Amino acid sequence: MKNASLLVFVLFGALAAGPAEREANEKLVLQVRAAETAFAGTMASRDHASFAAHIADEALFFSKQGVLRGKAAVVAGWKPFFEGPKPPFSWAPERVEVLDSGTLALSSGPVRDPEGKQIGTFNSIWRREADGRWKVVFDKGCPPCNCPPAARP
Repeated sequence: MKNASLLVFVLFGALAAGPAEREANEKLVLQVRAAETAFAGTMASRDHASFAAHIADEALFFSKQGVLRGKAAVVAGWKPFFEGPKPPFSWAPERVEVLDSGTLALSSGPVRDPEGKQIGTFNSIWRREADGRWKVVFDKGCPPCNCPPAARP
């Protein structure tokens, strides 16, 4: 009987933790969405220095020229996109998922040309740093997909 009581206690404890964990994850999703939106805003505002502040020191960005390895390479490789008065493209998060551990996140969404036509899809992996800020560690774009959106489980 004592073991059965312990089992019931553990099961109820696990069930009670579910909504709190989901709420914590939803807060992290909002943090990453805000970080991605601010990151995209650096392109719109032509603020290369703020762009650099979102990049992790050991980041890898995939580009047409190959892999940009490390923050300095990413920042230098993206500098031409910040030259000129108007941004050559824009992006916005459409989907954000965060590990339950709260350490890594995925953000993805459309990349659009200046006229608003989708020209690609971005996929970024964010890592929560020791100070709590989110920084991009991986970024890879791909051609747009004309597929129907996947249903969320």
